[in-house]
Amino acid sequence: MSSLCCGWNYASNHFSDEDGRIIVICKDPLKVQVLQQSAQQLTCQVQLPASAPFYYTAIYASNQRVDRVGLWVELLHLYQQLNLANLPWILGGDFNEIIHPSEHSLFEVNSISPQMAEFRDTLYKMGMFDLRFQGPLNTWSNHRPESPISKKLDRLLVNSKTISLFPNSVATFLPPETSDHCPSLLDLSHQLPLAGTKPFRFFNYLTKHPLFH
Repeated sequence: MSSLCCGWNYASNHFSDEDGRIIVICKDPLKVQVLQQSAQQLTCQVQLPASAPFYYTAIYASNQRVDRVGLWVELLHLYQQLNLANLPWILGGDFNEIIHPSEHSLFEVNSISPQMAEFRDTLYKMGMFDLRFQGPLNTWSNHRPESPISKKLDRLLVNSKTISLFPNSVATFLPPETSDHCPSLLDLSHQLPLAGTKPFRFFNYLTKHPLFH
């Protein structure tokens, strides 16, 4: 780190995982305070100059379902302990799970599995949803031309408080290059077009529908 990112600050989850699969790197004037960490997540408070702080959780979910269930429970505990329902919160990283069959390239994956339901229900309980994004829907590929598979395993999730604080935020999923995952870029102040932008409108009676959230 001292040679690659001279003058930058960093934190990792090495205390919780000997492999230390999550590293958060930042540079002044950005201030990052690590609040909690485990083998699958690192949660911190982020302070930008002239802005209210927000919370960010970097995710590297396990390949094993039983471990991911532990992560979903852990996130729910974080949500309650830190009162994140009322604070700007961003979840980003490799979740190693999809929430809908449309996020899998194989036609035989055509129904919601219990694993998908567990992940989807966790996000619903926390009020988290995908930030609007550019780039490919599916962010992971097995890189096997003879039997290709792709899925949306990587996400940038936000809550309504984040949108209120950063209304022009947008995510971009970039080409994977040598990795089997697409890197994700979060822009908190995306420059909107000066002309031609139409407001998003909808009938407000839809908010009374039980599935509106």
